[in-house]
Amino acid sequence: MISRASVAVFVAVGLTLLAGCSDDPAASDGSTGADTDVTICEPDGTAQADDDLPAVSSVATAMADLEAALGAPQQYFEVNATARLVNLWVALNDGALAQPWVWVDGELSSDEGQAAGGGTFTAADVGFDADTVLDQVRTEVPDAILETFYIHGDGEGNVQYSLLTSARCGGGLDVVLGADGSVKSVDPVN
Repeated sequence: MISRASVAVFVAVGLTLLAGCSDDPAASDGSTGADTDVTICEPDGTAQADDDLPAVSSVATAMADLEAALGAPQQYFEVNATARLVNLWVALNDGALAQPWVWVDGELSSDEGQAAGGGTFTAADVGFDADTVLDQVRTEVPDAILETFYIHGDGEGNVQYSLLTSARCGGGLDVVLGADGSVKSVDPVN
């Protein structure tokens, strides 16, 4: 189990990117570059506005609306939420195809299915706490921009919750979460 302190270090290191650049042409000729402009990103600690967070509370509604429209429970490859919409990839033909659906403000639209493979899950398998799933990352790294919360099948019959983040200074992380928002692992995203 990863300790809370270790997670804070992983996340802080992953989200902090220092960038330096020089606009001084003299610096390239071996001079000291005393007039070199250096930019260091120092986030201000301002938390992302609630309205800009992934709409995790809309995931269950989007899945229910889709299943009502299709008339039955579905198998999903992935469901993800951004601040404005929920994407749902429905498994068709025993998982041979993935049909993308988009849910925006209660309205559904879809596209043609495409060849796919991987783990699937059902709405009944989803059990994250929408009230707390983003809290630990928001508390420990207030400068992180939480882009997308996503759910996917791991191929072994389990559901996995993850969060894609970016930093105000650049770079990003893929944070695997527990259903309660506990951080399980953190990986840099190129």
